[in-house]
Amino acid sequence: MTDNIRLAHGFGGRLTQELLDELILPALSGREGHAITLDAALIEDIETPLAFSTDSFTISPIFFPGGDIGKLAVCGTLNDVAMIGARPRYLSLSLLIEEGLPLDDLRRVMASIGDTCRGQGVEVVTGDTKVLERGALDKLFINTTGIGPRLTGPLGPAQVREGDAILISGTIGDHGAAILNEREQMGFRGELKSDCAPLWPIVQAAHEAAADKLHALRDPTRGGLAATLNEFATDTGLQYVIQEQNLPIRDDVAAFLEVLGLDPLPLANEGKCLLFVDPSAAGDVLDAVRSAPYGENATQIGHVEPAKRRGRVVLQTAIGTRRVIEMPLEAGLPRIC
Repeated sequence: MTDNIRLAHGFGGRLTQELLDELILPALSGREGHAITLDAALIEDIETPLAFSTDSFTISPIFFPGGDIGKLAVCGTLNDVAMIGARPRYLSLSLLIEEGLPLDDLRRVMASIGDTCRGQGVEVVTGDTKVLERGALDKLFINTTGIGPRLTGPLGPAQVREGDAILISGTIGDHGAAILNEREQMGFRGELKSDCAPLWPIVQAAHEAAADKLHALRDPTRGGLAATLNEFATDTGLQYVIQEQNLPIRDDVAAFLEVLGLDPLPLANEGKCLLFVDPSAAGDVLDAVRSAPYGENATQIGHVEPAKRRGRVVLQTAIGTRRVIEMPLEAGLPRIC
């Protein structure tokens, strides 16, 4: 093989087969071998009901502190499946590659995809590879589709009740701050890194602690807490009250945002989830989540109240006042996922 991707790698001929056999498949399966030429996977060992989700990832840069586009593409879709109480089992993987991408970069991304999938017991069972001419896209775009059996629930806005505790599995704003610092070369000398991580272990721990007292889950990705809580408030017609002093923020992220004058609430997260739980189970869920991978900083940030007119999100400030948190008007930073 050459050192860089060529258009011929996407034409379906010998170079395509070499790319699959020598780079892509070994990264996913851990063994070399000829790619079986089927265009679909037959799945016969999966229970019902099923969760099914798809997403596309176009982040810039494709490598960043705490992750890369491959890990992000796997975690993003697995987390969407997990947020409705399903254990991710199988994944499809489609690569859109710009001509000229160094093969070492693609090899690094594929290794990250393989490691992340194996770590979660997820198998890539089908996929596609396309190569586009130079300038048609920026380096590498990835689409993933996940599927898995639902093990708990139903979970979602329809199950949220007045009085529910609102928990979060860890610190907020890590991903958005890390990408902003890396992309704009702002030179902040802290330890800013993305929180990109799979969330199924946290979901499983919360379910085992709360059973049907776990009412809803959502990972606050694009638009951060501000967008996700407003979506839920609109769907449920309830009021969510968030305690400012309880919002968990890393010291380096807080310092970075203070310098720039940015609000952490609309910043993206890629390894955190909100949990809506019956208040009688909140303590047990917090203990369980804190014992799970990536959940050590879990805390309660608020509760659900009845709404007087419409669903809305209210921030209870540290000095005792209240202000409404609106849905973000637009993405503050594009191509973050």
